Amino acid sequence: MKLSDIRNEYTIKSLDFNDVSFDPFNQFRVWLDEAIDSEVPEVNAMCLSTLGLNGFPNARIVLLKEMDYGFVFFTNYKSEKGQEIEANPKASITFFWSELERQVRIMGLIEKVSEKESDEYFLSRPKGSQIGAWTSPQSATIADRNELNSRLEEMEKRFSSEPLTRPDFWGGYRLVPIKIEFWQGRPSRLHDRICYDKQSDGSWKISRLAP
Repeated sequence: MKLSDIRNEYTIKSLDFNDVSFDPFNQFRVWLDEAIDSEVPEVNAMCLSTLGLNGFPNARIVLLKEMDYGFVFFTNYKSEKGQEIEANPKASITFFWSELERQVRIMGLIEKVSEKESDEYFLSRPKGSQIGAWTSPQSATIADRNELNSRLEEMEKRFSSEPLTRPDFWGGYRLVPIKIEFWQGRPSRLHDRICYDKQSDGSWKISRLAP
């Protein structure tokens, strides 16, 4: 089958002003809860797009771990994404829940979460993941898998005799949104799009966008 012949018709739901909350965070929680109830696989997976140091957009999948006044994820601060965020703390994240024919696009500014928040999340992780954070020089070039395995053995030996703490190069980021768009698939590619734009006074302007 040719890629150009692959088509799906979206018919499950609709989206209108009467369907949405005045608060985009409340609206996101409603959709997230529906995705969880529908048992969408990897429901908290999101595509994080940053601006590369070479000027090109750079995207990868990360996991949403908390939501308060922003969207929180955790990573190695020295990783490629960490370096890009340090140079330009603006990013976007995208959720796609195909089972519900829904997409959410979020644009905003990035800040680090507090050390306390990073510590609490790090200590809630499985021990293997904690040791993995110490093991991997994320995004750095390595010779082969054996190098990684050797580092893992070294860290397992180290932390067999001392307590596991969060490395200072690892922690959380929060994307604080300035724009959130909810997309609901509809027939004939005439999709529903409701967009929230943050205003200077902190309120949200809600608009309907053409598909």
